[in-house]
Amino acid sequence: MKRFAVVTLAAVTLFAAFVYLNNSSLLTTSPSGPMVLLAHRGLAQTFSHEGLDAETCTAERMNPPEHPFLENTLASMDAAFRAGADVVEFDVQPTTDGQFAVFHDWRLECRTEGKGVTREHTLAELKALDVGYGYTADGGVTHPFRGKGVGLMPSLEEVLAAFPDKRFLVNVKSNDPAEGELLATQLAQLAPQSQARLMAYGGKRPIDALHARLASIPVGSNKSLKDCLLRYLLLGWSGHVPDACRQGFMMIPVNVAHWAWGWPDRFLQRMNKAGVQVFVLGAYDGGYGSSGIDDVKQLSELPDRFAGGIWTNRIGRAVRSKPD
Repeated sequence: MKRFAVVTLAAVTLFAAFVYLNNSSLLTTSPSGPMVLLAHRGLAQTFSHEGLDAETCTAERMNPPEHPFLENTLASMDAAFRAGADVVEFDVQPTTDGQFAVFHDWRLECRTEGKGVTREHTLAELKALDVGYGYTADGGVTHPFRGKGVGLMPSLEEVLAAFPDKRFLVNVKSNDPAEGELLATQLAQLAPQSQARLMAYGGKRPIDALHARLASIPVGSNKSLKDCLLRYLLLGWSGHVPDACRQGFMMIPVNVAHWAWGWPDRFLQRMNKAGVQVFVLGAYDGGYGSSGIDDVKQLSELPDRFAGGIWTNRIGRAVRSKPD
């Protein structure tokens, strides 16, 4: 019995030593390279996340404007890149005439003067709307962008043509596989070097359809991104990178990142070797989604000279806070 206890203790000690040595950043060098800044919806108006859910009209809870730009417009993307963004995320909605409009909302009433489901309109109908119509920071007393967003809703084709050398993350807003097929058809017309600057994420079925057609474009579905994170938290001690991560990228809240095996240096090295781009989000608080890394305090929670990616809703603040 005593011999069994000694053997068990030795085995446990050896296992603990293996886990420590396999995940300690003290025994590895920091990954080199700059931090990758992803601007969510370009340089966009921000809003309160308190009590946020999938049905919330965020234009009606806008914070007092800090700049003149509206999300998902060419001007906001240009401003984000000029402010230092390496990647811009934008949303796409299919139209009844086989195009993609760049717009976030499932319905038009929140942000525009239009009515109905966004994807039940032609591109021309959508482009005629005022995408600044619904914004208010004072409960509807004033609408500072009303009349200033007419014609500013771009198409996917226009975005890619306007920024031929920039990187984008495309958000597919449905779970319709036909949408993934349509997106694959449009992206397949691009040159390989243009496809190489794109990533996509969204519902599992359209993202799976896109990946089946264009496997070279990094993707993440709602399911694969969740599976990637949870499986790595469970099995990453061994150095294993789950297959769910290997489709392209990983999103991890900053308050969860510290629990990731090997964080920060060995974790990033492991993901880089597997071809996985890591983006750190703002803290997850159990509510609807996560915020971005949007101020100095949040950025300070990351290691010095962090060589991964960060997701931000305030690209100007992130750049001003970005380590040299």
